[in-house]
Amino acid sequence: MRAGRLPVLLGLGLLPGLAQAAALDGAAFGVWWGLPFAGMLLSIALMPLLLPSFWHHHFGKVAAGWSLAVLLPFALQFGAGTAAQALVHTLLAEYLPFIVLLAALFTVSGGIYIRGNIHGSPLTNTAILALGAGLASLMGTTGASMLLIRPLIRANDNRRHTVHVFVFFIFIVSNIGGSLTPLGDPPLFLGFLKGVSFFWTAQHLWPETLFMLAALLAIFFVLDSFWYRREGVVPVDPTPDNTVRFGSGGGINVVLLGAIVALVLLSGTWKPGIVWSIAGTPVELQNLVRDALLVVVTLMSLRLTPAGVRQDNQFGWGPMLEVAKLFAGIFITMLPVLAMLKAGDAGAFAAVARAVTGPDGQPLPWAYFWFSGVLSSFLDNAPTYLVFFNLAGGDPATLMGPLATTLAAISAGSVFMGANSYIGNAPNFMVKAIVEDRGLRMPSFFGYMAWSFGILLPLFVVLTFIWMR
Repeated sequence: MRAGRLPVLLGLGLLPGLAQAAALDGAAFGVWWGLPFAGMLLSIALMPLLLPSFWHHHFGKVAAGWSLAVLLPFALQFGAGTAAQALVHTLLAEYLPFIVLLAALFTVSGGIYIRGNIHGSPLTNTAILALGAGLASLMGTTGASMLLIRPLIRANDNRRHTVHVFVFFIFIVSNIGGSLTPLGDPPLFLGFLKGVSFFWTAQHLWPETLFMLAALLAIFFVLDSFWYRREGVVPVDPTPDNTVRFGSGGGINVVLLGAIVALVLLSGTWKPGIVWSIAGTPVELQNLVRDALLVVVTLMSLRLTPAGVRQDNQFGWGPMLEVAKLFAGIFITMLPVLAMLKAGDAGAFAAVARAVTGPDGQPLPWAYFWFSGVLSSFLDNAPTYLVFFNLAGGDPATLMGPLATTLAAISAGSVFMGANSYIGNAPNFMVKAIVEDRGLRMPSFFGYMAWSFGILLPLFVVLTFIWMR
């Protein structure tokens, strides 16, 4: 969605009477309202394979078309005011904060250039993935992914078989590594905003996280060693930096990266209690300040980073624009799907609410793990986390205490299984776009899922039997 349209949408949000539009009731939606979302997913999955040229030039129009397939029937059935209110809420409360943070991390991390000739041996690649896993919980999966994906690409530019390197990078750095703090992944940050203590996830998810990371790093090392040996004589490195000492450029961006982390943390701890309502959507002062300062940080990075650093990094806006357009369509088309899930027993997906509850009325941790995980694989994992957080009662004190296993299951499912598909977590698609922007091959939508189902799902089954009972 073009930035120039935002003032028009905000203007619609301030029209008299719009704020009184009816609240979105998930019980009023039939299953067929999920068809545009399914169409959006199938377009992302199939069009790059069946119509690659058309998709490359018109994916934004495809996303807009599926968005209209939701908004126009929505306006006809529920009224233009309710449709505009739902759209403004999606933009202000969900999409814009998401894309502003993503753009800030993309811009700042893209201004840090790691110099030196890093040779992509199995040991080096495994060390980079392990480093990314550690950084992901400190600076977010997006920040760690954007910081390390370019050095990883350069390290392996003399390798013939690299698909597995970037697939495991998505598994480890873009998802599972961010499971220990609210800074790591958006679902955990939403839990922090709801009252879950900052260190709760680190205290309760470290065994599951350590198990997943250790298993994945071991599998990766074996697989990468196999391909490394099979390639035989490694070609001459096409981008040798042997005359350049190991180091980094664009150091100001390290400070700006710290500022981004501080701003995100500030918005979760500073509660001035000042709220504006735009079309029925509450806009809190701390979130407005966070997003405004994130824009300032982004502009500062563009202004202060030497142009040569971004050139050396082969920085470009293509991947960011692709993510922005496609996720605009995803956020809009999943509106009725999330509403139906939130409706619980009254909604079209009532079977989900019943499936996560035992005969005694108590939540089933294994069911919460798998349902929150599977839905996080295709829906945005942050609102999916909230849906199951509320299904489990929504009281942070109870969930951190007697129902701690259930909260751990929701947290792990939402974060871990975001790795199951390209759209499960925003960094997944961004990593794919950056790798392909360098002319390297990545699996198709279903090809990636063959990797994730073959490697991740057996580990999730083991994890379930050990911790989710």
